[in-house]
Amino acid sequence: MAKKTAKRTGAKTTAASTVKKTAAAVATTKKTAAAAETATKKTAAAAEAEAATKKTAAGAEAVQTAKKTAAAATAEKNAAAAKAAAEKEKSDRIFQERLNRHHDELRWLYMELYGNSDMFAELCGQMKRYYDERNEKLKRLDSEREKEGEWYRKRDMLGMMMYIDNFAGNIRGVQEKLPYLEKCNVNYIHLMPFLDSPKGRSDGGYAVADFRKVKPELGTMEELADLAEKCHEKGISLCMDFVMNHTSEDHEWARRARQGDGEYMSRYFFYADPSIPQEYEKTVPQVFPTTAPGNFTWLPELGHYVMTTFYPYQWDLNYRNPRVFNEMMYNFLYLANQGMDIIRIDAVPYIWKELGTNCRNLPQVHTIVRMMRMIGEIVCPGIVLLGEVVMEPEKVAPYFGTVEKPECHMLYNVTTMATTWNTVATRDVRLLRKQMDIVCALPKEYTFLNYLRCHDDIGWGLDYGTLSNWGMKEVPHKKYLNDYFQGKTEGSVSRGELYNEDPVTGDARFCATTASMCGIESAGFEQDEEKMDWAIEKDLMLHAYMFTQSGIPMLYSGDEVAQVNDYTYKEDPDKAPDSRYIHRGKFNWELAERISEKGTVQQRIFDGLAELEKIRRTEPVFSADAEVYTKDYSDTSILWIVRRAEGRELHAVFNFSDEGKTVWMPEKAEYTDLLTGKTGEVETVELPGWGFFWMEKK
Repeated sequence: MAKKTAKRTGAKTTAASTVKKTAAAVATTKKTAAAAETATKKTAAAAEAEAATKKTAAGAEAVQTAKKTAAAATAEKNAAAAKAAAEKEKSDRIFQERLNRHHDELRWLYMELYGNSDMFAELCGQMKRYYDERNEKLKRLDSEREKEGEWYRKRDMLGMMMYIDNFAGNIRGVQEKLPYLEKCNVNYIHLMPFLDSPKGRSDGGYAVADFRKVKPELGTMEELADLAEKCHEKGISLCMDFVMNHTSEDHEWARRARQGDGEYMSRYFFYADPSIPQEYEKTVPQVFPTTAPGNFTWLPELGHYVMTTFYPYQWDLNYRNPRVFNEMMYNFLYLANQGMDIIRIDAVPYIWKELGTNCRNLPQVHTIVRMMRMIGEIVCPGIVLLGEVVMEPEKVAPYFGTVEKPECHMLYNVTTMATTWNTVATRDVRLLRKQMDIVCALPKEYTFLNYLRCHDDIGWGLDYGTLSNWGMKEVPHKKYLNDYFQGKTEGSVSRGELYNEDPVTGDARFCATTASMCGIESAGFEQDEEKMDWAIEKDLMLHAYMFTQSGIPMLYSGDEVAQVNDYTYKEDPDKAPDSRYIHRGKFNWELAERISEKGTVQQRIFDGLAELEKIRRTEPVFSADAEVYTKDYSDTSILWIVRRAEGRELHAVFNFSDEGKTVWMPEKAEYTDLLTGKTGEVETVELPGWGFFWMEKK
């Protein structure tokens, strides 16, 4: 029994021990687990703390970065503001310097004309406004041109005038056709009138209803500015017409005047009493005696006469009113800010009216143009003023002003153009030579725009005093010229139509393209190859003569592809009464495609003109500063011009007749034929009918 108890007790003791051990192990495990958990918690806490520390650090760093970014942005903003302020200060200084340069003379002329200091102050303020609105690209161009000086006189200048719709449909179309114009070597584009004007009463766009709106069918001002920018990128200048003498009767001023608003009536010439218009009519010539007789139009709804020098729907502006001058200058500056490079001032001689005079070329006109020149030089000095002065030779040159006080930068060489065609019809170069001598005697700073044809008619404003000494009286001579160019005289190959014929006096103007006047139209109609050869020779010879003159040569769109008269204008009721549309037809792109076809009329004319332009561009003798004069020759059908520059001497000789001529050089010497590039000793040159040569001696 005792043994069993002992055994049981030992068993119990062993079991208890085991239980204790197990419990201890469990406790140890729990303790270990607890410790592990505690450690884990501590680790997690530490991690959280570390993360928090990092987050705090990152936040602090982010704050610092943000502060730095903000500081940098502020610094950049301040730098930009400082730069803008510096640029504005510089820009304002440039404006002020230009204003100071002209202020005293501008104020003196303005006060002499208007005596209104308040209006002058307004003008100066608006000049600053338009200067500030001028974009930076144009301002940079202004600065470049100011430094270069007379940028428009470079010998590589070649212009082309065109109607936007006829050439390319609209402004965007012109932009698309710039590569073609570059192929023509054109770097001066004259866009014929494109401002808003009423259909059927627009005078080809010269009756402007809104000076700040493009005809909707042609585009927008934004598209015009974009075209100007694209042209500038290609080194091409843009020219537009600025009609200063009158507005359309649909212009806002005219509409308000028609309603009896005195403020706007004072911007035109209104008279209730017919006696004053009658006094004007005694001394003022009529521009269109048959199609628009008289210089005034009666407005029955207003009970007044209004001055209309050109057509009844074109109301003459009253520049005796300073408000008219100021507002028209603001229009001028607005258009300049669209990127225009050359502003053609239409009908310049007419813009001042004075009872008892012929209202042409009055002294106040020169005052206005001089002020306009100075305003341009203050606000937009990259702009060039081109004056349209279709007058007798002695009345044209004064519009250049003087070298010290210039007016227009350029003028149309109208008299030389008309005299050139007179020489074609008479085969007598004497009058043309006299006209050239007059031009060559002018200061070299005076720049003419030389052309054979343009959008307008040819008025035979020749030197009839000289012609009468040679037995050519004005009336019969004008009739002869018009008959010749209509193809009505024996031997004439020209084709064209009269414009504004006066049945009483027999006076008339003439309309046609260059190609038709040279005989390309008639030769093509007759399918006569020999006559076509002659016509092409004549066309190229006349262009070569134009290129030989000092100044800027200007082509009329279509001349480069020998485009002939377009008689379809007669099918349009709005155009049929105006024969000038015979040379205002749509550009024929099919002809342009033929310039790459060897032997075509278009290829021969296009390549011939391209060669002339290339020679003119590269040869120093064609410099604007060259010495130019004509030379005596025994044959009155031979015109001889000499140009000297940089030690070189060009002899340019033109045969204005059908017969071939043997031309003797001034001396037997070594010459280079610029047309062929050949150099050799020359004593005589065989010159075909309507031929020419350019011989250079070094």
